[in-house]
Amino acid sequence: MAHKDVLGRAGEERAARYLQSRGYTVLDRNWRIREGELDLVAASGAELVVVEVKTRRGEGFGHPLEAIDRRKQSRLWRLAMAWIAAHPDEAQGRRLRIDAIAIVGPDPSCAHLEHLEDLR
Repeated sequence: MAHKDVLGRAGEERAARYLQSRGYTVLDRNWRIREGELDLVAASGAELVVVEVKTRRGEGFGHPLEAIDRRKQSRLWRLAMAWIAAHPDEAQGRRLRIDAIAIVGPDPSCAHLEHLEDLR
């Protein structure tokens, strides 16, 4: 596995632990279909939360959240709808929300974490 993939997986693990510590239930990780992948899908009360995780060692190429542009957000919404279609029982009655988590630092397990809720 490439170093960037190892870093990304470690960031996703940290993000999942962070969400669980705040009462979220992680429903799915790295859900893939031909059109793309969702990093994390979680439930928080009456909300279904799709979480895009961006992990970087530093900000030399910009803040990780800058990588989530309008095009990426549209793709996340389409993938979220596909996830809902594939998991109707888990999604039923829940409002959909898209979040982003940025993790910046050389060691994802203790790096700075920023959670941005309800991207629009």
